[in-house]
Amino acid sequence: MKHAPLRAPLTAVELPDSEVFELQSLAALAALAQHTRLRVFRLLVEREPHGMAAGAIAESVQAPQNTISSHLSILARGDLVMSERRGRSIVYRANLQKMRTLIEYLVANCCQGKATCDITPLTEFCPSPACAPKRR
Repeated sequence: MKHAPLRAPLTAVELPDSEVFELQSLAALAALAQHTRLRVFRLLVEREPHGMAAGAIAESVQAPQNTISSHLSILARGDLVMSERRGRSIVYRANLQKMRTLIEYLVANCCQGKATCDITPLTEFCPSPACAPKRR
C-alpha cells in the first residue's frame, strides 16, 4: 500500500504576512525570555551605536564565551541582534528597529485604537538613527 508523502511544515512563504510577523514576534519574545539573553540585549542597547565584541559581552555578563555565542545566536534568530566583522572581531549590536517594530505591534490596538490613548512614548523610545522607522 502506498502512503501519501508527508507534507513539509509550513514555511514563511506560505503564511500570510500577519501570521509571518506574528511568528517573528514570537521568536523575538522567546529569545528575550531567558535571563542571560535579556541581560545581553539590554547591554547591547546601552552600547548603541558602537556595539560590543562577543568576548566583551561575555565578560560584562560574567558568562563563558561559548555560552554567550549560543545566546547571541538565539537573539540573532529572533532578529534582535546584528553582527558585523571588524578586523578579527565580530561586533554585535542591538536591532533597535526590530524592537521598535515589535513594541508597535504589541500596542497597535491599545485602547481599541481610540485617539485618547497616547502610546507615543512607547513607540518613540529611542532618539538614535539606528531605531528610526524605515521609510516605505
